[in-house]
Amino acid sequence: MPIRKLEPKSVWNNFYSLTQIPRPSGHTKAVADFLVKFGKNLGLESFKDECGNVIICKPATKGMEDRKTIILQAHMDMVPQKNNETKHDFTKDPIIPRIVKHEDGDWVHATGTTLGADDGLGVAAAMAVLESKTIKHGPIEALFTVDEETRMVGAKALSPKTMHGDILLNLDSETEGELYVGCAGGLDANVTFKYKTAPMPKGYKAFRVIVGGLRGGHSGMEINEGRGNANKVMARALLPIIRHMKGKLVSFDGGNMRNAIPREAEAVIAIPAEMENSATKSISHTQAIIRAELAKIDPNVTVAFEPAKAKNVMAGTVGKKLIMALYACPNSVDRMSLEMEGLVDTSNNLAIVKTENGEIKVNTLLRGATDSLKMDLAESVRAAFELAGAKVMFDGGYSGWAPNLESPILKTMKAQYKKLFGKEPAVMAIHAGLECGIFGGIYPNWDMISCGPTLKSPHSPDERAYIPSVEKWWKFVVAALEDAPRK
Repeated sequence: MPIRKLEPKSVWNNFYSLTQIPRPSGHTKAVADFLVKFGKNLGLESFKDECGNVIICKPATKGMEDRKTIILQAHMDMVPQKNNETKHDFTKDPIIPRIVKHEDGDWVHATGTTLGADDGLGVAAAMAVLESKTIKHGPIEALFTVDEETRMVGAKALSPKTMHGDILLNLDSETEGELYVGCAGGLDANVTFKYKTAPMPKGYKAFRVIVGGLRGGHSGMEINEGRGNANKVMARALLPIIRHMKGKLVSFDGGNMRNAIPREAEAVIAIPAEMENSATKSISHTQAIIRAELAKIDPNVTVAFEPAKAKNVMAGTVGKKLIMALYACPNSVDRMSLEMEGLVDTSNNLAIVKTENGEIKVNTLLRGATDSLKMDLAESVRAAFELAGAKVMFDGGYSGWAPNLESPILKTMKAQYKKLFGKEPAVMAIHAGLECGIFGGIYPNWDMISCGPTLKSPHSPDERAYIPSVEKWWKFVVAALEDAPRK
């Protein structure tokens, strides 16, 4: 069955349309133009701001003019991740959605790529509200932001004069039945090593080490699950070869998105020819250990070792220092929250390692609900790399969204959820970054809340949306609009 026939049809139809428009971060012009045209075709005020965010305004339905204006907000961009065997150009090719039956029900997947339900379903739901002729609601402002997945560019660039609403309903969280009232802040660490090359030493042979089979995932939502990080696995595989077998690093290429747990990494290393058997055994030993450690969460991890070609190696000790710094760099959960049970407070994702043209670049994404603890973790990252001789710069920082348990919209939506489904929703904070933290600094008067359908493994090719949750979430959003607070 095609996803257009799923219920609610208005949401799934709009989502399908979005899957046909390539929209990775940094390439959102086409989808922004599509949304502006969509709004204008409905006869609604529709425009782009200077940054490329799209705003569509819909007047209140008859009898609802006295209600507060609600802002429906979602981001247009998606994370571009694919399996190695999948041929896909995220700047040109559409996503191919499909329905897959699981033991717990039916899910929508993509085909070898990320699905873009994060946050395409949020965009689709807002579109469905805008085009509806039956939903009762007060004034609506739909805000579709650009490049949320790359440092929340659109949210940061939003002018304090653009929006006029009172309540922000963020449609970008990923578990139905949970209302989010707080999120972590973030900070990017950008590390640079300089290196020179030297000719391959006499008697040396080059080999390629390939780490694969990991699940990856969202570095905020799934950082607490203990999933393997390809860059950390690679450092673990290479260190004994460099330290004990006179290995020389040639290159390192791992990860490609700052907010995705890296699934794959590839390095080339040179060793004395007589050390080949020892290195082979070392790699096999590392693979066995990693597989045993990750058996319950990442059982398909592989660490391969094969011949390669190389003319030069990194001169001096910079290669060894890089591997030792990667080994020392904090990764995954650093501290759990003392305020909310089960919530991660601080974490670091060792996201990207690239060597090219005499430079080694390392990028990590730090998250923290508590700014002081986030900065303390950042200093640990800085120390690991500066001790190895690298230059470390921080940028892209933003504060978290502090929970307000007395929020009027929270009380309204809790009551609506219980009325609809007979139980209280969970009230949560999230370790992932939401744009609400940034919006709160621009529009301190906004009353904000976040909700969404159930998604699994966003930011990875295993991303999927739970079909029954979408209809349930949609009914909840509609009920909340129909019960919008009065001015």
